[in-house]
Amino acid sequence: MDSITEITEKIRQFRDERDWMQFHNPKELAAAIAIEAAELQEIFLWKDYPACESAVLENHGAVADEIADVAVYLFELADNLGLELGAVMLAKMQKNAGKYPVEKSRGSNRKYTDL
Repeated sequence: MDSITEITEKIRQFRDERDWMQFHNPKELAAAIAIEAAELQEIFLWKDYPACESAVLENHGAVADEIADVAVYLFELADNLGLELGAVMLAKMQKNAGKYPVEKSRGSNRKYTDL
């Protein structure tokens, strides 16, 4: 499996071969992430859980493509902002562990302010 760094390098190479950096400012990448996430959501729109499971089976390729689109733009945004994606993800998980201690949050979907 490729590392975050290797994938980021491949994304950067793909972008640079096409001279697209000029279009990939933070605002545009953030918008692209939101748009691709909305396209992912659309697959599940108005479906209950069993229908969502069916939608994944029936549209597996489309689901994978939309997830990949979100991830590619996210990796590039982090890279363009000088953020090491893996490091910031781990740091956020550490923060979340403090907000959602196992003994208070296990089996609960409540927000940390309500635990």
